[in-house]
Parts: sequence; C-alpha cells; structure tokens
Amino acid sequence: MELARQGTRLVLSARRLDELQRVAAATGLPDSHLLILPLDVTDEALLPTHVQTVLAQFGQIDSVFLNAGITQRSFVSETDFAVYRRLMDVNFFGAIALTQAVLPTMLAQKGGHFVVTSSVSGKIGVKQRSGYCASKHALHGFFDSLRAEVASEGLNVTIVCPGYIKTPISQSALDAQGGRYGKSDTHQEQGMAAGECARRILKAVATKREEVYIGGTELLGIYLKRFLPSLLSRILRNRSVEA
Repeated sequence: MELARQGTRLVLSARRLDELQRVAAATGLPDSHLLILPLDVTDEALLPTHVQTVLAQFGQIDSVFLNAGITQRSFVSETDFAVYRRLMDVNFFGAIALTQAVLPTMLAQKGGHFVVTSSVSGKIGVKQRSGYCASKHALHGFFDSLRAEVASEGLNVTIVCPGYIKTPISQSALDAQGGRYGKSDTHQEQGMAAGECARRILKAVATKREEVYIGGTELLGIYLKRFLPSLLSRILRNRSVEA
C-alpha cells in the first residue's frame, strides 16, 4: 500500500488469489500499473515463467521484495524434521529460487534491487524458533555474498531485520508436527504497526542501505549479541516462552 501511494507499478504475488484481488482493489492503482501474479515460491520450476510474465507486462523489474515466510512455535526436542524442511523451503530456498529467476534480467538491465525480509531472529537464536532462526540466518549469508558479487553490475541488496511488528505471523506459525499454531503472541500484538514498518523499509531502500533494523527495544538484542554475547545468552536462557 505504501508503494501504491508513491505511484509505483506493482506486481502482487502470493498463493491466495482472493487476497491478491482484495489488495489490488485497495491500492487504487490503474490496471496499467498493476499485475496480479499468484505464485508459490516453493514451486521453483515455474518461477522463470512468472518472471517472463512480468517482463511481458512491464518490460523490466526494478525491485523484488522477498517477503514470503512462515515461523514456528516448537522445541527442538519435539519438532518433526519435516517442519524444518518446510521452513527452509519457504524462507530460504524460495528466496534463492526467485532471486535466481530474476537475476539475469537485472544483470542485463545493469540495475535492480533485492529487498530481503530477514528478522531480528536472523541475528540471534531464541527458544521455540530454531528452524525459523536458522532460515533467517541463512538469508544473511546468501545475500551478503550476492551483494558482493553484483555490486559492480549496479545491483543493490537490502536486508531488513524487523523485530515485533503487528501482523498475524504467529497465528499461522507451524507447531511441532507442522500444524497451525493458531495463537497471537503478546509481543506481536503490541508491536510496531505494519504501515510504519513499511515506511521505514522504503526509506532504507531509497537510501540503498545494506541492512536495516526496525522495531522497538527488542533491537537491543542485536547489539548485545555483538558486544555482550554472554549477557544476551543468559537473558535468552532465562526468558519465558509464550503460553
């Protein structure tokens, strides 16, 4: 919605067509500025075809917001291995697959911007989020490497690390058996509004920031990890889990 207010030409992608249509109608953008493109990032074989669909409509791809992701709520000792597969397939491999599908176009254009949604959990590890944290940590390694490779070609990479943002992400988290967690986390409910988060993301993109942290006091964990890691470890060990 924030991009729509700036008059950007948008490609809206997710798995649910009805939700895409709802969002498209709410943007107020003319049909010439909007493409609804349902896709699943785990269906990597179809991603190059989707890229061609975008190019047929708009002729170029300036920015890709890699925002697909799911989280978890389960202890390592109780979690089915299939849950870790699912988390990595969506959060990590899906992002890589879409990046590789778009990359040839951006290299040919000599320009483009990958905006990667990581998390504060991409910097630290917390209870009941082992697979989620692992997938977000992995994004940093991959996209830091990509940034180094493509900087001379005019491409940019911004990694976004949100803290607690008021979204329903915990509702659709995976439990130990891969089912739906179905609960709202207190910290999430009290988090930053999604619209404010979006504005800060776009400010970071406009200034070509390599990495940006967005949230409240939870961001202190990133700096504790860097400068006082043993203190952070003690805090996380003693921290209670969500009911």
